[in-house]
Amino acid sequence: MTTELDLAAGTATDAPFSRVLELTELPTTTSDAGRYLGAIDKTWTIGDKVHGGTMVAATAAAGLKWLRATDPALTAMAPIAASSDFLGAPDPGEVEYEVRIRKTGRQICLADASLIQNGRTLVRTALTFGRLDDAEPRYAREHSDMPVEPPADAIGYAPGSPMGRVVHVGQGADLFIDRAWARFLEGETAEPRLRLWMRPRPGDQQDSEVAMLFAMMGADMSPPVPANLGQFGWAPTVQMVTYLRRKPAPGWLRIIATTHEVGARMFDEDQLVLDSTGAVVAQSRQLALIPQG
Repeated sequence: MTTELDLAAGTATDAPFSRVLELTELPTTTSDAGRYLGAIDKTWTIGDKVHGGTMVAATAAAGLKWLRATDPALTAMAPIAASSDFLGAPDPGEVEYEVRIRKTGRQICLADASLIQNGRTLVRTALTFGRLDDAEPRYAREHSDMPVEPPADAIGYAPGSPMGRVVHVGQGADLFIDRAWARFLEGETAEPRLRLWMRPRPGDQQDSEVAMLFAMMGADMSPPVPANLGQFGWAPTVQMVTYLRRKPAPGWLRIIATTHEVGARMFDEDQLVLDSTGAVVAQSRQLALIPQG
């Protein structure tokens, strides 16, 4: 019997996320800022608005491009942290990025970056650049209870599916949610936690830097965990911090979303991204408003 997982494995081998990261330099009136033009199409949307993690990763790509242009000796740097404030919700289409370097150093570099659409700054991000971990950790928490690959009963995000109708990212990557944890999909309530599996398309996975930024994007892939408490709808992010720890090994990424508290007005959500070897590749923590839908 052909499963949804089998179908996902045979999908297009192009590189849809690479296109998000394609940036064209724009002229500027000052030498201390870099400006780039990019495009984020409807694939990378939740509902009719651009997915937050995609905006963070694309902004990080713009910051990295300008950092390298400023000092080619910093090529080995990567965006190890991004602190993002969301001033508005961009529509899919063309966007601009403006980057200003605030500090360069041998260990750490800092930059401020903005995502702009129709003349309005919609996302403001403070970027920290450094060198990624490339050695075995001295200590790592075990997550062996989560399978490396989505099981046969995992729920996919194919177009037309309950999740795929809202989260269109499943058209640009292989994406599944754990049925055992996502009890809201069965009309039940449960602990506010969720688990997902996500894998870039082969063309995106072949480029290690694209795969790195894809993992950074994946740190914002989980639905809001209050869904398991029966609270559905848009949960506006107040502020989000994303960390990039290392380049991922090829294969599936595992995403684990948890919370410390779901309040009456706000909730926090932590997302941990593991690669196929179990190594931590990305993390995020965000403060968001309780869904009002």
